[in-house]
Amino acid sequence: MTSMIAMMLAEMSVPGIVGLVILLVIVLAFLALFAPLFGLWIQALSAHANVGMFQLIGMRLRKVHPATIVIARIQAVRAGIDLSSEQLETHFLAGGRPMNVVRALIAANRADIELGWKLATAIDLAGRDILEAVQTSVNPKVIDCPNPATGKVTIDAVAKDGIQVKAKARVTVRANIDRLIGGATEETIIARVGEGIVTTIGSAETYKAVLENPDQISKGVLDKGLDAGTAFQILSIDIADVDVGDNIGAKLQADQAEADKRRFQAEAEKRRAMAMAREQEMSAMVRENRAKVVLAEAEIPLAIAEAFRSGRLGVMDYYRLNNIQADTKMRDSIGGGETPQDDKK
Repeated sequence: MTSMIAMMLAEMSVPGIVGLVILLVIVLAFLALFAPLFGLWIQALSAHANVGMFQLIGMRLRKVHPATIVIARIQAVRAGIDLSSEQLETHFLAGGRPMNVVRALIAANRADIELGWKLATAIDLAGRDILEAVQTSVNPKVIDCPNPATGKVTIDAVAKDGIQVKAKARVTVRANIDRLIGGATEETIIARVGEGIVTTIGSAETYKAVLENPDQISKGVLDKGLDAGTAFQILSIDIADVDVGDNIGAKLQADQAEADKRRFQAEAEKRRAMAMAREQEMSAMVRENRAKVVLAEAEIPLAIAEAFRSGRLGVMDYYRLNNIQADTKMRDSIGGGETPQDDKK
């Protein structure tokens, strides 16, 4: 055999040998690239989910993972769901997850949940986990309210008597497949349930009524239809824990009283400052009037001198005036009145 190949090569020209080598390289490259596809073709054929060899080669050329498409088609066909390789490939090229969608369709089919290929792929392309949604629809999910991941442990509300009540709820929900596209997520459910708990506690007359009948909270919240517009259906709301917090009403009253006290103190300080200012003003006015009196008394001797010079006042008149002043001082001294020396002091 070796001698025959050697003789053939000896008889061939150099260009023929080069062409044979190139052809051999191409064949080896083709086998290296597409030989693994033969195993996938056999696997699909044995599972009665035939995928043509040329289809597999086209997937490789279009940069589609052939194993994903073949396995997804095998799972769908074995579960009784008719899905073509073109449908799976199209969803893969659109950025979807064919394996996830096929598993969701199988789970929905087994659970007798109506779910079509178009809706399932739309939900998957929207970024929702369709398999988890189907599982949640079959096996309801429990959501803690509030979410412990936020660092908040309880929902705090204040009853009408001013006593704070701390509650913790657990919400059982089931996925609503028809509203997964455009429906609100778990965060909306938690926010609405928290708002409903705060409203229900706030409308209670006393905190004792909440402690006696915690089921009133869940009933009141359920009646509000909080799952409208969301991707879930609320099955039940259970109050896991209810505790009594601080007396918020008393604290608010104390804070208000303290604020009123500071306001009244400020007003009293203002009035005191105004009174002190008025007192200073009156003292200044008294000193001003005394100064005017002193100035007026200083003009008396000048007036007497002027009267002497003009002849309107005689010597005897002056003596009589002095006698009257001396008599007045004596009477004041006897009566305990002020003397001029006292005035000077």
